[in-house]
Amino acid sequence: MKHSLAGRVWPNATAAVLALGFLFPVYWMFNTAFKPTRDIITEDPVWFPLHGTLEHFATAVLAPDFWILAGNSVLVTVLAVGLSLVIALCGAFALTRMRFRGRKGILLTFMVAQMAPWEVMVISIYLIVRDADLLNSLLPLTCFYTLMVLPFTLLTLRGYVAAVPKELEESAMVDGCSRRQAFLKVVFPLLAPGLMATSLFGCITAWNEFPLVLVLNKEPAMGTLPLWLSQFQTQFGDDWGATMAAASIFAVPILVLFLFLQRKAVGGLTSGAVKG
Repeated sequence: MKHSLAGRVWPNATAAVLALGFLFPVYWMFNTAFKPTRDIITEDPVWFPLHGTLEHFATAVLAPDFWILAGNSVLVTVLAVGLSLVIALCGAFALTRMRFRGRKGILLTFMVAQMAPWEVMVISIYLIVRDADLLNSLLPLTCFYTLMVLPFTLLTLRGYVAAVPKELEESAMVDGCSRRQAFLKVVFPLLAPGLMATSLFGCITAWNEFPLVLVLNKEPAMGTLPLWLSQFQTQFGDDWGATMAAASIFAVPILVLFLFLQRKAVGGLTSGAVKG
């Protein structure tokens, strides 16, 4: 009994310590965002501010180009995730349900693309976009963000499609459905957890991406929130309260999305990892 209790306590205690270590920077970010300026610059850290303020958030949202760049971030993220889901879903279905020459080579290509660091290709991407006269445009960002999340999306959805029995499609086709109708009416509704898992990963990747937008989009109004956050200053120089408020605003959408999708996302990632 004691051995069993100790076996449960140590893993849970270790997990709690690690969780606190990961959550502390997030707590300190929000804590600093709500502190009055006098509590931020003091030598003695204020762990629990008694009198919070929203002035730092007002400074952040009223900064030049904030709402324009927020709209750019939302637009690029939604388009990139939507395109990657459509392409990956079609590719996952083809790679899972069909047998054709070169199928394993395609899978290997996507695995290699998933392992390759995008940062080493920034210069090549810049030259391609420059020669196409598409610098300071949201179109290249959307295309390359789609390519960044596509390998993971396809590989994960492939495993999830493989978990759906082929007999369900065959039964629907016997009842008169075409292959497309069988997929849309029978298979597609069963893929919701996998779609949520991959869309969450895609949103995090596209929303947080920084090197590409830094290199490709120099015009202030054509950037995204990560670029704005890295260059955020007020007329008085570095304002740490407003900077932490801006970082909090930037982090909230992804945190809310994760909390909303976490259960289905974990199930989708697990199924996609072990099936197929």
